[in-house]
Amino acid sequence: MNNKSLNKLAWKKLKKDKLTFSSLIFIFCCVLIAFFATIMSPDGSKNANEMHIELATNKPLTKIIFLELPKQITEESSIIEKLIFGTPSQVSRIPISSFEKSERGLTYLPFQSEMEKNYFGDYKIVEQTFWFGTDKYGRDLLSRIILGTRISLSVGFIAVIISLIIGISFGLIAGYFRGKTDGVIMWFVNVVWSIPTLLMVIAITLALGKGFWQVFVAVGLTMWVEVARIVRGQVLVIRELEYVEAGKALAFTSFRIILKHILPNVIGPVIVISAANFAAAILIEAGLSFLGIGVQPPMPSWGGMIKDHYTYIIMDKAYLAIIPGMAIMSLVLAFMILGNGLRDAFDVRN
Repeated sequence: MNNKSLNKLAWKKLKKDKLTFSSLIFIFCCVLIAFFATIMSPDGSKNANEMHIELATNKPLTKIIFLELPKQITEESSIIEKLIFGTPSQVSRIPISSFEKSERGLTYLPFQSEMEKNYFGDYKIVEQTFWFGTDKYGRDLLSRIILGTRISLSVGFIAVIISLIIGISFGLIAGYFRGKTDGVIMWFVNVVWSIPTLLMVIAITLALGKGFWQVFVAVGLTMWVEVARIVRGQVLVIRELEYVEAGKALAFTSFRIILKHILPNVIGPVIVISAANFAAAILIEAGLSFLGIGVQPPMPSWGGMIKDHYTYIIMDKAYLAIIPGMAIMSLVLAFMILGNGLRDAFDVRN
């Protein structure tokens, strides 16, 4: 049975597992949300960072009336910039409690103010519903949660790619050549393995500095060890099989044997460990942001949101920390379920 047949069989088994398939659909929906985050967010500004301090910690489903006034100077941006960074606001938004129109202009009462103001000129009155409420800076929590999905998935994806490149390379070399090469590589793997993951991530992050791309590198450089150990174990078994021995007898180069005959047969276990590593990367990123050494404000991160609002848990505004916590839990759980499902799907003994 060739690899294509095995992959089709694994896919059929995966679709039969309703829980795993549901997790896969959930992850796919999160990817779509992350890709179109700036379009889907009620607050389409850069990093969903439109602040209104007077609206701080409003409860979910709160409706606020806004007075929109045209800006004197507007910024233009391309479609790609709007998709990635958001749309520069073309208006100034003022939250108001009430308003009264007249022939001469508009009289309005600013939110949480007792002094009425008058405005003469072009304006627009809109009402916005804050479905998840507002954070302590008066920003739309739903928009921040949506953009936080992009951060978590980006860190997970890049970190897993880095770990796969390093881990697969070391695992293939160590397992195929064995001897002193295997000894040196496994000594290095064991040294890295003995260092607590979070401690190493913190050390790398502090060395590289705080920031967005630093989290990618830090998390990726700590997750390759598991990949290397699994790949090495698989290669030690595969290198003794007949088709590998046949390749050696035909004088194929080691590079060709590794790339074309061994690597395709270790992809299954690698996919399974990648799903688990993806979940771990999301948790590590959230932990780093909670400690203040991960993604830096005003960029929205689920861990950073919990850090900003964990003190509200003992108050009647616990949702400010619970909602991003539930987002982390649901995405991590989905990847863990997917990893278990992939393990069962690629298990030929079943």
